Parts: sequence; structure tokens; C-alpha cells
Amino acid sequence: MSASDSNDDTAVSLASVHVYPIKSCAGTTPAEALLVETGFDLDRAWMVVDAAGEFVTQRELPRMALIQPTLKLSEMILRAPGMLALHVALDRVEAPCTVKVWNDTVAAFDMGPLCAQWFSDFLGRPLRLARFDPETRRLANRRWTGAIEAETSFQDGFPLLVASSASLAEVNRRLALTGEAAVTMARFRPNLVLDGLDEHGEDHLDEIVFDMAEGPVRLKLVKPCARCPIPDVDPVTAVPGHAVGDVLAQYRADRRLDGALTFGMNAIVVEGIDRTLRAGMPGRARIAFD
Repeated sequence: MSASDSNDDTAVSLASVHVYPIKSCAGTTPAEALLVETGFDLDRAWMVVDAAGEFVTQRELPRMALIQPTLKLSEMILRAPGMLALHVALDRVEAPCTVKVWNDTVAAFDMGPLCAQWFSDFLGRPLRLARFDPETRRLANRRWTGAIEAETSFQDGFPLLVASSASLAEVNRRLALTGEAAVTMARFRPNLVLDGLDEHGEDHLDEIVFDMAEGPVRLKLVKPCARCPIPDVDPVTAVPGHAVGDVLAQYRADRRLDGALTFGMNAIVVEGIDRTLRAGMPGRARIAFD
């Protein structure tokens, strides 16, 4: 960690915020993002599913990385190589349906045949687009959140993912030593990127606080993020590799997760629903003491 200021807090700044409207598709990097009960507004609000309603991701379909959403006031515009743009209204859904994400079966809404055809054509198999039903409460694992009932939408398991610029710099330093090209933070798909920490300093934080005129935003970091093969998918070309995983294997086996390779920390919202986080804003990080 960097040197602490008074009260054992470390000064940090919010380098960037990221929202991923469709699970496992490319993300967006807005100047600001609104916090809601499930994390950032519209983060993982949609999900691609197969004919059985089972979620699909870049793990089996790396070309999903090439699907680029743009959020407008009333619609989401989807673009992908060789495809006409698809316009998806933010205030419209079609038939109710049931979908499965990991071990959770949840209520959702099918987004209709046009969306289904677009995703099926681009990804090469029969698929549909579903939207999370906001009336559904899907909770993060209480083993990690304790007394807090942290709601999620289609995220893997927690509302937010926090990483630091220094952590990425350390990965890239190690990649350079092996003759590999540097990678961007897009590989790791965080929601918040922090400046002001040493490499992987987020591993040791309890809370991050952003003080605002309307009241604070308090985010509690609860669980290291175990990494699947997605960081090895090039977000520009969708070509899978192994260099990032090889580097993480050198030094990121996490005893808290029985040796799983980790990068970043999952976080939950303790305070600050309906408040907006902006890139560049200052914050305070509090170290967790075991």
C-alpha cells in the first residue's frame, strides 16, 4: 500500500469507471456512472443465452468480445464487425422468460426475434438476448457479504469489481519480461479502476469511501476475483491466448480461494445508492486488518 494519511486511510482517486451492459460483451467507459442496488446502472442488465436459457460467455464464444454496445438516452446501440447496427430500446422488453446464470435460475425478459437473429448470425449458433427482471432479487454469496444482502443482476457473483492501475502495470511488467505485448485493463473487466495504490493493493482493502455533498459512497471489498480464461481473450481481435494466465500463475495464487489465480476484488455497496461516481474523483481507502 502507499503511505497512509490520518485515520489509517489511503488517498486514492477513481481513474475510470466501466459499465458492461451485456454480460461478456465489450464494455463502456463513461465519465460517470450511477450506483443502484445491483451495482452500476445497466451493468450486466442483459445476457446472451442459448435455447435452454443457459448463459453463454467469452469462455466458449470469444467473438462476444467484439460486440460493442453504446448506451444512449433511450437506447443501446450494438455494433459488431460485418453486422448492421442493432438498436435496443432501454424501456422495452418482450416475453417473460427464465434464464440460468451459474447456479441461479432467475426471471428475465426475452428481447425478441430481431435480437435473437442478430446474435445468432454473428456468433454462429442459435442464441437469444435476455434482460434481467428488476423485480427479481439475486443475492451475492452471504459467505462473503455477511449481514449485507447485496443484490446483483447478471454479474458472475457480486455487484462491482475493483482493480488498480498499479496491478495492471505489474502484469504488464511481467509480460514484458517474457517478451509478450502489454495488455489493457479491458482484459480484466473491472467496474472501478483506482489510482494511488501499490500493485495489488486492492487485495488488502476493507472499504473505499467517496465523500460527496449529498453523502458518502461506501464500497466494501469482500472477495478476491478468481480469473477464468477471459483475460486471455484479446478484446480487439477476440483471439484467445495464454500469456496473461501464464503470468498470473507466476505470482497470483490466492490462499483465500484455495490457490485460485486472482486479479481485482469484488465489492458490494454499503452506502450510496442513487449517487453518481465520476472518473477523477478523490476517495479514501481503508486497509483491512486480519
